[in-house]
Parts: sequence; C-alpha cells; structure tokens
Amino acid sequence: MAERESPSRAPSSYVHGTAPEEQDRLGVLNRILNEGSLREAALRGAERIVDFGSGLGQLTRAMARAGGSRSRAVGIERSAEQIETATRLAREAGEEDRVDFRQGDVFDPPLRPDEWGAFDVAHARFVLEHVPDPAALVRVMVRAVRPGGRILLADEDHDILRLWPELPSVEKVWRAYIATYPRAGNDPYVGRKLVALLHDAGAKPRRSTWIWFGGSAGMDMFPHLIRNFMGVLESGRSAVLASKLLSVAEFDGAIADLDRWGKRPDAALWFAMAWAEGVKPG
Repeated sequence: MAERESPSRAPSSYVHGTAPEEQDRLGVLNRILNEGSLREAALRGAERIVDFGSGLGQLTRAMARAGGSRSRAVGIERSAEQIETATRLAREAGEEDRVDFRQGDVFDPPLRPDEWGAFDVAHARFVLEHVPDPAALVRVMVRAVRPGGRILLADEDHDILRLWPELPSVEKVWRAYIATYPRAGNDPYVGRKLVALLHDAGAKPRRSTWIWFGGSAGMDMFPHLIRNFMGVLESGRSAVLASKLLSVAEFDGAIADLDRWGKRPDAALWFAMAWAEGVKPG
C-alpha cells in the first residue's frame, strides 16, 4: 500500500516502509489472506478491476486470474520499488498482459479520461488505515467504477487483537503501536467504519464481513502468523520508541516474549480483517 503526497492534502504516513525484509513479510501476509479476499470478492469474469494501493501486486494479479481469461486489472501504487517488483513478478508468471501497474497517487490516480466510470470493480486493502482522509479516497473509488460497479474495502481494526494466554508485555507494545497512528494522521480503527465510508461516498452498502487472520498452535500457518506479528511490531519500532511510551528494553523484551509465546503448545492468536462491499447507484 502507498500513495504519494498531493499539494492539496496532508501527506500520508505509511509506518511499515518498503525495506526488503518488510516486503518479504507482506508477501507472506498476501499468501495467508488472499484466499479469503478472493472468496469475498466473488469475481464474475470479464471484469475491469482497479486496485488502489496494489503494493507488490500479488492480489491484483490473483483478482485478474479469478475473473477469468477476459478480466484485466490496473494496479495503482506510489512506491517505484514496489511497482518494479510487481511488474517483474507478473512478467515471470506470464501475466503481464493481464495487469497494468502504474505509479501514482491513489487520490489522483493515473487513469485515462475514458477509464473514469468504466471499471467494474474498485478495490483497496490495507490502504484506508494509512491515509489522512479515507472518505476522500473512497469517493475517488466510487468515481472510478461504472453505475452498478462494486467498491470493495478491506482494512484493519487494531482493537480486536487477542492473545491467549495473555502477554502483558506485548499488549503494552501493541497499544503504543496503535497510538502512533493518530499521531501520523492515520486511523487504526478504520475497519469498523468501512460501511459508513461507502455510504458517505455515495455507494450503496451491500454487505460486510470478517476475513479471519488468526490461528493457534498446531496449525501449519501459525509460525508465519507469529513472524508476521513480530514484523508488524518491528516495522513500527522507530515510531513507537519516538513516542516515549516505551523504553528500548521494554520493546525488545516484548519481542522476545512473543517469540517464546509463539512456541507454546496452547497459544492462540485472534485477529481478523474487516471487509465491506458497496455498489455505485445507477
């Protein structure tokens, strides 16, 4: 996810960055979440899709594939590094004719005049939590689709995380991490607001649900979830420590606690991604 600063608004602040180790984590995250995302998207075939904040493009490409041989997708992404990687991955997979990755601002996407109001589906995942004006972005997405076109939103509500057995040290870091969001002009609770954002942007909300992103000891995916969670916290290290809410020793101690906790035979992590769908009237 990313979007470039525009002169007419405050810049977005993407806490996770684009370092190689962070991109590796996001690749694992994609593999875990994409199955649920595609299930809920229920793509019907021969659709034109625009993906706002397409990142490394794994889900963008998967949506194009899921829609059948006649589906095409445009991915909008700020980061030149991610565009380069996404384009390379599409080429290596033989899918470069199915996707078009374009560098640009999601608030002012590089779409041709004839493309506005022509897409069947506009999608954004893990974007709204990182921008200063989510409502403005959803309005752009509504503009991009045809009458009857769908707007798909997926994002996080950080308040729902639960660990059992409880880990007070990690809970303290998580709360400090959440506190960095409003300081940067972002919203860590935007997931609960997706339906309202659709309504306020002029779309007709159709449904909302959760996409499960948790697990427990005994599941093959559980070590990946723990590594992802540790990666999320590490990506926010500088912002958390700059807030003075935690010391370096407290932060490092919590990471070590989480590493040990992830090996417990009774550990369970509960989390989910909020998901909502709206339709453009027409």
